[in-house]
Amino acid sequence: MHELSITQSVVDAVCERAAGRPVRTVRLRVGALTAVVPDAMRFCFDLTTAGTVAEGALLEIDQPPGTAHCRACERDFTLTDLVLLCPCGSADVNITSGRELQIVSMRVG
Repeated sequence: MHELSITQSVVDAVCERAAGRPVRTVRLRVGALTAVVPDAMRFCFDLTTAGTVAEGALLEIDQPPGTAHCRACERDFTLTDLVLLCPCGSADVNITSGRELQIVSMRVG
């Protein structure tokens, strides 16, 4: 379960940035191609925030789909799974989104 170590890193960064102020909401962008399971991350968030300024904070996760660009046919398309094939059948694709894992915002106070 790599979600635990990822979530711990997120919580560490959030708590450092909060500088002692209580954290109310944390919003993340976790791309669909990261292999991070949002429900597992939510569970880990509750565990890793215990006893910190982020305890009780709401975790919001946006999960944008994976997208790619085909070099063969020049088409941009949405990836429906981890199979990196263009609808034209080409495997000559460049992933353009879906691998991001970012802290988008946090609300303190």
